[in-house]
Amino acid sequence: MALTSPLCEKMGIRYPIFGLAHNIDVMVALGKAGGYPVFGAARSMPDEIADIARIMKEELGDLPFGIDLMLPSTVGDDTDRDGTKTNLPEEHKKFIQDLTGKYKVPPATKPTFFSSQIRSQQLFEEQLAATLESDAHSFASAVGMPPEMIKKAKSYGKITFSLVGAPRHAEKAKAADVDVIVAQGYDAGGHTGPIGTFSLVPQVVDVAGDIPVLAAGGVGHGRHIAASFGLGAQGVWLGTAWLASKEHALCDALLNKLLKANSLDTTISLSHSGKSCRLIKSAWSEEWDQPGAPKPLKMPFQQVLTADIIAGIDEHEIEPLIYEATGQSIAWFNELMSVEEIVQRLVSESNAALSNMRDLLAN
Repeated sequence: MALTSPLCEKMGIRYPIFGLAHNIDVMVALGKAGGYPVFGAARSMPDEIADIARIMKEELGDLPFGIDLMLPSTVGDDTDRDGTKTNLPEEHKKFIQDLTGKYKVPPATKPTFFSSQIRSQQLFEEQLAATLESDAHSFASAVGMPPEMIKKAKSYGKITFSLVGAPRHAEKAKAADVDVIVAQGYDAGGHTGPIGTFSLVPQVVDVAGDIPVLAAGGVGHGRHIAASFGLGAQGVWLGTAWLASKEHALCDALLNKLLKANSLDTTISLSHSGKSCRLIKSAWSEEWDQPGAPKPLKMPFQQVLTADIIAGIDEHEIEPLIYEATGQSIAWFNELMSVEEIVQRLVSESNAALSNMRDLLAN
């Protein structure tokens, strides 16, 4: 029995494996391996999104791909990053200054998205315009999906995805006429909600009705993919899986940390963005949890506060502090493999799990 679903046929892909990464090489490799790539462009400028979509189209040809953005409800119209940074609480600025000194973090020599930008409504609208005008097959939203955005994306012929963390979010996505709902459980890396994947997916399936659902959060083995069908999903959505891929080419300090990690080595923290985010454990999250540490600021102000030190940490590979958004599925990605090898492992494991299920049920 082929590992497929009606959604695979609708999307024109071989396997029901949808993946998100902020890396073009990873996403191109996933598309060629038979999955559905969704490039995470929330930290990309509009002109970069246009270039990313052009490159992916050139590399993938007729194979489909999507672009993912985010519009948190706390983001406003402020575009003055420098002015905003100046007005941040002195307690928080001192905390960052002390961390910089304690861990001897050198200044970054080149700007990053967060050290040069502040999330704003204007920036999102420009990102969205670049996405909709591109050759991307679909548009996905990880945090927030205003109904008018769904309607606009559909007018451009885009398939729409909405990531949800609770049944009530799925109700809003359904009312907005989203094409695919991604039920992302607490196990997931990055911004995630409080409901575990195993509990969330069937609730979202019940709400979604005829809308196909993907299971996300903690998916690291073919047994998870087989189980997702049992929960009513038509496929899975993975992010953590690709961090340990050869194509992602993470720096040694971060890659070694991830390859050694198990599920207990991740933590939910506000320290990354001001919203609940699952990260690989590091001195960064630990410092923010210490008694006397200030409470992280709300998005987008936390990233305005921390962007410069994070840029230095990443560029200079400050091992104790370096981190990445990482799900509990990291336990299944402890070996450096190509994206193709990861996909084939998952497919083989899924087929074995489905075969085992049939044998068990036949007895």
